[in-house]
Amino acid sequence: MQFHPKSCHNEREVESKLIVQYLLPKLGYSPENWYQEVIYQNIRLDFLTVASKKIKNLSSCVVIEAKHPQENLDHHVRRLGHYLMKTKSFYGVLTNGKEFRIYQREKDKLKFIFYCQGENIANNIDKINSLIGKESLSQKFSTSPSLSVPKVCQPSIKEFKKLPMKVIAIYHHKGGVGKTTVATNLAAAFSNQGKRVLLIDIDAQANTTFATGLIKFQFDDDDDLKDKNVFHLLESKHTQIPDIVRKSEGFNQKEIDVIPSHITLISKRPKLEASLPSRSLLVKQLKVVENQYDFVIIDTPPSLDLYAQAALTAANYLMVPSDLKPFSNQGLTSVKNFVTEEINEYRESLSLSKLKIIGVLPSKISTHHQYLKHTFPRQREVISEGYGFPIMDNMISERTALSHCINQTIQVGELEIPAPKSIFHYADSVSSANTSAAEFESLAIEVLEKIGD
Repeated sequence: MQFHPKSCHNEREVESKLIVQYLLPKLGYSPENWYQEVIYQNIRLDFLTVASKKIKNLSSCVVIEAKHPQENLDHHVRRLGHYLMKTKSFYGVLTNGKEFRIYQREKDKLKFIFYCQGENIANNIDKINSLIGKESLSQKFSTSPSLSVPKVCQPSIKEFKKLPMKVIAIYHHKGGVGKTTVATNLAAAFSNQGKRVLLIDIDAQANTTFATGLIKFQFDDDDDLKDKNVFHLLESKHTQIPDIVRKSEGFNQKEIDVIPSHITLISKRPKLEASLPSRSLLVKQLKVVENQYDFVIIDTPPSLDLYAQAALTAANYLMVPSDLKPFSNQGLTSVKNFVTEEINEYRESLSLSKLKIIGVLPSKISTHHQYLKHTFPRQREVISEGYGFPIMDNMISERTALSHCINQTIQVGELEIPAPKSIFHYADSVSSANTSAAEFESLAIEVLEKIGD
């Protein structure tokens, strides 16, 4: 049987026609030597080959990731590297049918060792076999002591060691830099990786509440959020997170827990400001559920008010989305002053460690080639050299898919009801959203690497 790239029109066909029907048999892997959709340490692998039925670990296995034919494979290299580091496998394959790549893990780095066009896989099958074929890997790892590997690879008891809950605030004084987009889709990315996620909206605009599908009512009488939202957590210790938390609705394939916000936060702020404990009450509220979540993400207001103070006091980490434009950059100075002169001093009075800054995340970045080639690198340098902030490796591009996914609707009778989706859920049906989904997937991996999860 030959493989023809033009026969693949989606990711499933790349998996079935290239990998299952052609590649694996050509490399000597019988059905009992490969597994599909393997779960390992809360990550999902498209394919995992096993050179020998009895091996010491996964080092001789090959991780194979299949993508849609229209996907840019460059956007998925970091994730493949993350998978190889997690599994300790030495070889990984990345393909969309049109391109075929093999990578090798060398300690904590990823080395690109083979490439060919999909139409040339047959002509290069001997070379591919010498790198990742069953017989080749069996010989390379023949000295490894044996250990059975089940279809769903179970981590050891040591690997199940509980890690402390991590709280990340998404904050900037400048509005319109993509805080809500980052908060909601980063939460979705973590959830897709098997993490237990709580998303808190503490901005009176309630954009995160809307984006997660919790504002579907059309009339005031149907408002089911006004009596149970984040204000009530800050008002009284007797109201706790389990009393307020809601499950997102239609937002993601794996829905997430959400603490909603409400427009009344504006009018109720003076009441909270008159109560000193309000600034620190969220810290205590999160303490109660620290064993229920791996990550808490807080979408904050672009302000210096009590709501921003409460969020940054409760967080362990800070991420600052920015479009890198002059006004956004100038706002970084006040962000730094706010954190160092007010937030960290208050945290110290509560015996909390200083807020750790993950970095400035380039957000809503133009995809124009000349901009990315000439202007963007200079803007990145300004952040670290001019403002003293670390800048993150990843960026979130400005793409129509990110606005379209939040503006989805459904028709219910005569009413058009909001039906926003995460970029991942939207990409399930709209292939043009895959690039943005890949950016958030890569961002999630970077965050995990930076905060040591």
